[in-house]
Amino acid sequence: MEGIINNFRRSRAHQNTKHIIISLPGVDSKEKAKKHVGKKVTFTTPSGKDITGEIRASHGNSGAARAIFERSLPGQSLGKKVKVA
Repeated sequence: MEGIINNFRRSRAHQNTKHIIISLPGVDSKEKAKKHVGKKVTFTTPSGKDITGEIRASHGNSGAARAIFERSLPGQSLGKKVKVA
């Protein structure tokens, strides 16, 4: 399954680049997003390196998920695809 990176987890004045908000295909509610908690997520950088993370929680009421990665993702990752296994 592939998801799309929407944004970093952030507040008005702070941005956490390890926490990523991901939208998943076919997931449109909080209950459906909770079923994906615990799955592994992989982002491949343009240079070919893999950065792995894990879906930890749902985010909002529209089915988005929050993933925490082992290291920060670059800003060019926004809008790109990630693999969810």
